[in-house]
Amino acid sequence: MRRPRTIAALVILALLGGGLLLIRASGRPEPPPQPIAFDHWLHVSKPGEQDGPQLECSACHEYADKSAHATIPNTETCMLCHQSTKTESPEIQKLAAFAERNSQPPWRRVYWFEKEADVFFTHKAHIRAGVECAACHGDVANSHRIRRETDMTMGWCIDCHRRRGASVDCYVCHR
Repeated sequence: MRRPRTIAALVILALLGGGLLLIRASGRPEPPPQPIAFDHWLHVSKPGEQDGPQLECSACHEYADKSAHATIPNTETCMLCHQSTKTESPEIQKLAAFAERNSQPPWRRVYWFEKEADVFFTHKAHIRAGVECAACHGDVANSHRIRRETDMTMGWCIDCHRRRGASVDCYVCHR
């Protein structure tokens, strides 16, 4: 008589455990820990919301429209403002220490394609085609910590290309 109850209890536990794993897997991943707590919202704030600098993405990711990579700004770029702005902040002091050593913080990537995908991606073509940064990276302007907002699968990219009338020829992305 105990055996059916035990089996039923194990099945229920397995279903609950599997359900929890599915819920967790379908949620957005946690932002990776970064060496400096950089807040995009403070830098990209909109008029009337914050006394921040209201920077465009290209102000810091300056090569997005010129090369395959958007690039992360170097410490010298950051220190142009932070030599005199928020110098008492512990995070800015960490940044200044990197700048004094003439080194860069070891930022952790948030977006990438797996090597096995054999994808050639260029920001330049997407920027020139008028694709907004938020289309792939989410609402960065209102994000305090950047996390992977989209799962950039081949199907996701092809759907976007079709919606925008862009080529879906394999050679466009796989070379």
